[in-house]
Amino acid sequence: MSNLNTKLMQALVEKQSVEDVFRQELEDAINQLLKVELSSFLGYEKHSSNGWSSGNSRNGFYSRELRTEYGTLQLQIPRDRNGDFHQQTLPERKRQTDSLETTIIQLYQHGVTTRQISELIEQMYGQYYTPQTVSNITSAVQKQVDEFHNRKVNNRYAVIYCDATYLNLRRDSVAKEALHVILGITLEGHKEVLEYSVYPTESASNYKDLLSRLQTRGLKDVLLFVTDGLSGIREQLLELFPKARHQYCYVHLARTISRLVRPKVRKEILLDFKLVYRAGNAEEAAENLGKFLGKWSGKYSKLANMFSSQDGLFEFYRFPASIQRSVYTSNLIENNNKGLKHHAKLKEQFPNEASLERFVCTYYSDYNRKQAARIHLGFNAAESDLVNMFDNPNR
Repeated sequence: MSNLNTKLMQALVEKQSVEDVFRQELEDAINQLLKVELSSFLGYEKHSSNGWSSGNSRNGFYSRELRTEYGTLQLQIPRDRNGDFHQQTLPERKRQTDSLETTIIQLYQHGVTTRQISELIEQMYGQYYTPQTVSNITSAVQKQVDEFHNRKVNNRYAVIYCDATYLNLRRDSVAKEALHVILGITLEGHKEVLEYSVYPTESASNYKDLLSRLQTRGLKDVLLFVTDGLSGIREQLLELFPKARHQYCYVHLARTISRLVRPKVRKEILLDFKLVYRAGNAEEAAENLGKFLGKWSGKYSKLANMFSSQDGLFEFYRFPASIQRSVYTSNLIENNNKGLKHHAKLKEQFPNEASLERFVCTYYSDYNRKQAARIHLGFNAAESDLVNMFDNPNR
């Protein structure tokens, strides 16, 4: 039996407050964690010879109280001799925990209305918060949304993906609306959701509008756009960024082909089509496309119409081989949006656009934080080539 269990049993037997046991255990645990944090910062344990002549050392502590649901904790915040140590265990300048306020903010971030939160808090905690009080607590969330849409972005992105996913949104009635998302990859390979917005339906002009906003926030140049086959999108993107290139997603092209042919030959046709985007270079790919159409367009004339123009088919071959598989499809952004949609299934619908905004902003802010320290597959090897592509006036 653990020491905590022993103390709890003893408190129950002696009819003492269980909360006092939890308070003391929490106090001891936090004080110990603060000591460990200082040791990690200094790089050596207390009394260790590794600290000799290290240039910094322990310098006592100062006392601080923290009010919690179990009572007031007496904490000892350690100090270092140089004054460089700043503990991360406790919130700065706070004298009490805010678990209830945190719960309210998390509910609000996930699209629950202030009135619904007020009712939930009363049911769960027996404590009534007026909708206005909840609104005051969650004002920081709206600030996060505003900051997301107004933050500065990089001036150059190697690749930008555009895609939409549909979510249930109530206006006068509930209907699916298109959340347009723009995701970029920097020259160094860091992924970032740059912007998003909801519109009743997906259209190329909506993406142009979002990219125009990004231009005001610092975006100047893009090497490659990757999209599905949305009508007019290529023209709208290249109007804003005439030096950029545009690649249609081959997964979407394959889906279109699947709809145009009979099921019994679908597998064979798609295997033949795969030779186009798995070729060694653009010339071989164009040759394989010619063979593909020569073999199948006689039986399925719509295939010939589908590939009457080769614009946007072979642009990915201009890029370093290490990233080609990442840029001939829009799978990267589609998978990201699937993750968002999976989380959104917890809600049958969003009660209003502001609710949807908060939910989406929270999800993509978390995504951006996680991706800031990661490099997408192949971009490490491609970085110098991508820089040269930007600097090439004839690209």
